[in-house]
Amino acid sequence: MVEGVYSVRLIKEYISNNGGTFRAAVETMVVPLMKSDFVQKVGETFATRILLIGIGLVTSVLVARILGPEGRGLYAVAMAIGAIGVQFGNLGLHASNTYSLASERSHLPALVGNTLIVSSVVGGSGSVLAWIVFSLRPELAPVHGLLLMLSLLWIPFGLAYLLLVNLLLGIHEVRAYNKVELTNQILCVILIGLLMLAGAVSVDTVFSATLIALFVGLCFAFFVLKKHLAEFPRPSISLFRNNIVYGLKVYLASFFSFLVLRVDLLLIKYLVGAEQAGYYSISATMADMVYILPVVIGTILFPKLSEIKELQLKWAVTKKVSIFTGGMMILLACFTVPFARPAVKLLFGVAYLPAVTPFLWLLPGIVALSAQTIFIIFLSSSGLPWSAVGYMFVALLINITLNIVLIPKAGILGASIASTISYSLMLAMSLLISIRSLKIFREIKQ
Repeated sequence: MVEGVYSVRLIKEYISNNGGTFRAAVETMVVPLMKSDFVQKVGETFATRILLIGIGLVTSVLVARILGPEGRGLYAVAMAIGAIGVQFGNLGLHASNTYSLASERSHLPALVGNTLIVSSVVGGSGSVLAWIVFSLRPELAPVHGLLLMLSLLWIPFGLAYLLLVNLLLGIHEVRAYNKVELTNQILCVILIGLLMLAGAVSVDTVFSATLIALFVGLCFAFFVLKKHLAEFPRPSISLFRNNIVYGLKVYLASFFSFLVLRVDLLLIKYLVGAEQAGYYSISATMADMVYILPVVIGTILFPKLSEIKELQLKWAVTKKVSIFTGGMMILLACFTVPFARPAVKLLFGVAYLPAVTPFLWLLPGIVALSAQTIFIIFLSSSGLPWSAVGYMFVALLINITLNIVLIPKAGILGASIASTISYSLMLAMSLLISIRSLKIFREIKQ
């Protein structure tokens, strides 16, 4: 309720200060935006993401059809293991690297060196530790055998990929960033197609194809960065120490946020089985497609806001972007509703129609999550207060509790309801903390 009232007040205030009518306010906001470098980069990246969505959709359809619901579920769980491992190991460096480069470009060689060391040491040791735990307690492993080994191998390579592509954003190599992402996804589809032609399709081989594509994308990102290096990349302990406090705050906030988005899939696998996880993975995939616009906006917005020193100016930009993003997401969600069932039937087959209703229940949560994304970018570009980390943890606890209660009663629909409630709470808390940070700044100035 609080965030809704404040959002309406923001919109009324903006209209009043920009012509007094809705049309004049829209023109005042849109015309300068369309001419800005920021919007051009967002547009280019969004177009790339749309293409990536198409490629990812092809990949999802291929995987779903050749593996079936149970195999698709195991594949999705294995991907979740690798992704969670990357979240554990990144130490917030994906954000702190960008934050550091925004203030000093000469940090690039040291940041590349730190990235390679962290990926190898932290990612590698984390994978080995997880393997030991799952070997001693196999009943704890979500997947087993070769698939478990491959999902753990994903962690160090996925970590290096994440950190390097964020360095590209830090030096404003947005086009190169988009090319790396496209190379990764296109190669994945090609490799899966070759597996189909060779008659060598299994969960293990399909996951191996995605791992190979990831490694190639990693090498491509390093090659692009190498052209910008004035010297050989060497790790810097002093720079690492300077970045680690901010990085750890981002690390904790990102990790808690990521678990809010992904822990439901693992809980579904444990509580109701791999087949239901396969259905829900389709719901989550479709939700991710709708969520791509705020992700793109946030990706380009973070280095831009990080360069702005004045908090009032940061907030002015944030308000404009949040209003634009929220409006676009409401329109996109409404447009998506009537096409959800035909799209699932056409792309994934009749067997996956149980994924439609959970997806529709996820949509209001995705709209809330989109606005929350812009506010957390504002907080991150302002040093990220510990209170922001705390609310992410609270949202995670609420999400896990709701999933444990609702999944046994309502199945995957319960997981969607739990997510929507959690995302809405995240929006409310991020908005309140942003307002509080702004008030504290004004009091200091006075």
